[in-house]
Amino acid sequence: MLSVAIVGASGYTGAELLRILAAHPAMAVVVATGDTQAGTAVGDLYPHLGAAYPELVFSRYELNDVAGADLVFFALPHGASQRILPPLLEAGAGARIVDLAADFRLNDAAVYEHWYGEAHEAPAQLGSFAYGLPELYRDTFGGAAAVAAPGCYPTAAALALAPLVRAGAIETSGVVVDAASGVSGAGRPAKPHTSFCTVDEDFVAYGLLDHRHTPEIEQASGAGVLFTPHLAPMSRGILATCYARPAGAADTDGLLALYADAYAGEPFVTVSDRSPSTKATLGSNSAHLTARYDSRTGWVMALCALDNLGKGASGQAVQCANVLCGLHEATGLTSVGVYP
Repeated sequence: MLSVAIVGASGYTGAELLRILAAHPAMAVVVATGDTQAGTAVGDLYPHLGAAYPELVFSRYELNDVAGADLVFFALPHGASQRILPPLLEAGAGARIVDLAADFRLNDAAVYEHWYGEAHEAPAQLGSFAYGLPELYRDTFGGAAAVAAPGCYPTAAALALAPLVRAGAIETSGVVVDAASGVSGAGRPAKPHTSFCTVDEDFVAYGLLDHRHTPEIEQASGAGVLFTPHLAPMSRGILATCYARPAGAADTDGLLALYADAYAGEPFVTVSDRSPSTKATLGSNSAHLTARYDSRTGWVMALCALDNLGKGASGQAVQCANVLCGLHEATGLTSVGVYP
């Protein structure tokens, strides 16, 4: 049994990791840090986890506690793990690492500084992280001990666009990505713009022209994009609708066949002519994809739905951890959503 530490376990992605790992046959959580909730029982903050972790209490981050684990998940706000990870690596800990934040996703520290507004504190470590989207970047995992799990928006957009880019089916400039996310994507701490009274019965675009996931979408998909995220009045889910010009002759059947070939054998990607639904992916590590070619306007439309806390965060992190640890990639994960 692999011992697991979750750093930042009191947030939504940390809680989802705890939920998934409670049923994982080869991993056991031994440390769950959450500085703001230190001393609080996991079941008191998250009653749905009480039966699975009756004795587990959130603790403050201590290097020695985490360094002793076989596997460490970092589920911290963007910018935090780049300060904590170098000392952990310098301590000579043999733990395999999966970081859920954006700190080590981008290849270029200058790009990080431009979009995140601050210099990267551990640029020398950027090259040591594999990009954790297995369906597209599994071949980068070889020999890696650390993985940067993609963001929820980049996961949905890249799964929809990358096969089309790689096949030369679409132009790689002028691509438009419109995506909507559930409110859990903003994290657990209370914020004025994510309170119930603000979000309920509303639908709003944000991060206009400068959302920090833009360069990651471009890096992961291989396309230059205009990305506009939206906040939807739901707890979980992402729906990305992507528009691109075809690079040659195109039709809907050909696009769907391209997807089917690209994702053949992938347990967590469902390709269909159905319009993807966020609720169909709820609680799963699944992504649902479809595509259309509109001969009237000359646009290719590609859509992807997923659970932003599942395939968009914690589920994907466990999928990556399985690869790092030599386990079957789907161990402890499900492609079946919760409905209704």
